[in-house]
Amino acid sequence: MAVQIMSLKDQVRDIHVRTLLYGMSGAGKTYSIGTCPAPTLLVEAEGGQLSLVGKNVDCTEVHNLQDVYDLLEWAYDSEEARRYGTIAVDSVSEIAEVVLAAEKEANKDPRKAYAEMGDTLAKIIRSFRDIPDHNIIVIAKADQKQDENGALLYQPSVPGSKATLSLPYFFDEVLAMRVTKDTDGLHRWFQTSSDGLWVAKDRSGRLDPGGEPADFARIFEKITGKAQGEEA
Repeated sequence: MAVQIMSLKDQVRDIHVRTLLYGMSGAGKTYSIGTCPAPTLLVEAEGGQLSLVGKNVDCTEVHNLQDVYDLLEWAYDSEEARRYGTIAVDSVSEIAEVVLAAEKEANKDPRKAYAEMGDTLAKIIRSFRDIPDHNIIVIAKADQKQDENGALLYQPSVPGSKATLSLPYFFDEVLAMRVTKDTDGLHRWFQTSSDGLWVAKDRSGRLDPGGEPADFARIFEKITGKAQGEEA
């Protein structure tokens, strides 16, 4: 078999950004999708699109497992899908519940249902992540746990401990949606590196390790080196 070698020196300008965004309820995860360069498509499984009314974002809803598979087929094969620069999924935590419900119907043993859910969910996540020619954002809920020493840790969460632990490994960018308050009011920002309390990572190395404004247009430009509408 022939070995193919390619240079990665300028490859970053041709890639698209694959991001896992998670945070507590009400932190503004869905609202932040409105900062993506238009046109953007929101794949909605939670019914939370009200926060994006007035934004240049289109929306489609998924209610069951077949809806998810139909949407993925459309995203890979449809010319219509190619008009969107970003596809955002809100949320993988809710889709995981849909998958788990389907597996519980098929498997009377709860342990087997959770195992099958993990395998099916992993395939769905990879399928969304690998949609070509789009920036991909997958939103998840945040969960709080304690380690063996009693220390708290916040992490993206889906049903099943194994699925939860593996979720960050699917993505190059794992951003924690943070909200802080000072005398000027509330400030929403993306945590880009782990601090022992919140799980986060930036595989590109191009984001500020101290955090970034909650602005996906800025995130995409910093990672790819391209402004909105600029060709590679």
